[in-house]
Amino acid sequence: MGWDVLIGVGVAVAASWIVLLIALVVVRPKGPLLTEALRILPDLLRLLRRLAADRTLPRGVRIRLGLLLAYLAFPIDLIPDFIPILGYADDAIVVTFVLRGVVRRAGLEAVRRHWPGSADGFTALCRLTGLRDASAQDQ
Repeated sequence: MGWDVLIGVGVAVAASWIVLLIALVVVRPKGPLLTEALRILPDLLRLLRRLAADRTLPRGVRIRLGLLLAYLAFPIDLIPDFIPILGYADDAIVVTFVLRGVVRRAGLEAVRRHWPGSADGFTALCRLTGLRDASAQDQ
């Protein structure tokens, strides 16, 4: 009976990993979006560090950002980084979910206040993560 449970858990983990892999293939950035994501990567990492250090943000937000930075620094990922495109897609998806949570709790203004890059870079960040940038909509 013990082996049945172990095999069942192993099959469930393998099936979940395959589903995640297929989902990442479907939603991965294509064409100019991938180039745009790579262009703003240094600014994005500085943004995450600045947000995590901001004492005015709620504690839960800072903890999530700290955990995200630790996840990004940790060498083992859901999908290994040596797999072309998909290796970094899981990181991008995790960053997107965390940033959306930060905006829900702290507001887009907090993200804008700490953004170290250009206005075009911030617009690209909003487009890539699906965040609403009111200044970009007015133009």
